[in-house]
Amino acid sequence: MSDEMRLGKVVKGWSVPVRPAEPVLLGKYARLELLSADAHAAEIHRANSVDDAIWDFLPYGPFTSAAGYHRWVRDVTAGNDPVFYAVKNLESGHFEGVASFLRINPEAGSIEVGNINFAKPLQRSRAASEAMFLMMQWAYEAGYRRYEWKCNALNKGSRRAAERLGFSYEGVFRQAAIAKGRNRDTAWYASIDSEWPALKSAFSTWFAPENFDAGGKQKESLSDLTRLVRVVDDPAL
Repeated sequence: MSDEMRLGKVVKGWSVPVRPAEPVLLGKYARLELLSADAHAAEIHRANSVDDAIWDFLPYGPFTSAAGYHRWVRDVTAGNDPVFYAVKNLESGHFEGVASFLRINPEAGSIEVGNINFAKPLQRSRAASEAMFLMMQWAYEAGYRRYEWKCNALNKGSRRAAERLGFSYEGVFRQAAIAKGRNRDTAWYASIDSEWPALKSAFSTWFAPENFDAGGKQKESLSDLTRLVRVVDDPAL
């Protein structure tokens, strides 16, 4: 048995990446800015008010007032993990959600995307998909080796989103947490750096103007494009 089989593959040509601090991530449909209570909280709170169901599986919220949401944003942006971004839908011209990098471990080359809260107007839009692409792109181009997605195992919408975006299913951690007084089993997904070129190509194909008809309906789904990259699909879906 070779040392590689016995001890693991030697990691060559890799260096510890920087922590996320890019002020703006810009695409064609989405613009992400480091979240600021004064700059973004009021507009995002208004967008969130459309549908209370967005809070069901989040560890935070709902917020009954703009002042309460402002305080929450101020508190979560005070540290360096998680690192939150405000998501602007360039098609509507409004900030309509947040997402964060968290469990940031540069020494291991591992980083997670989470705390995703997209208001109803942002959901199922090209801006929402591009926001996720922009964060994944930043992580891999910064030098991270592993990009994680975790969610409540009962959140089928989040589980489907993970697969659509090219994350491979890695299992369920039972009784991993207590969220809002309820048990939470956590479903784990991840992609790794060797998969990034194929994932980037899948996103590029999906975002291409010719993939959408005159009414904005997709011709080829992102899930179909990423299926060939995913190592394991979620058996629960």
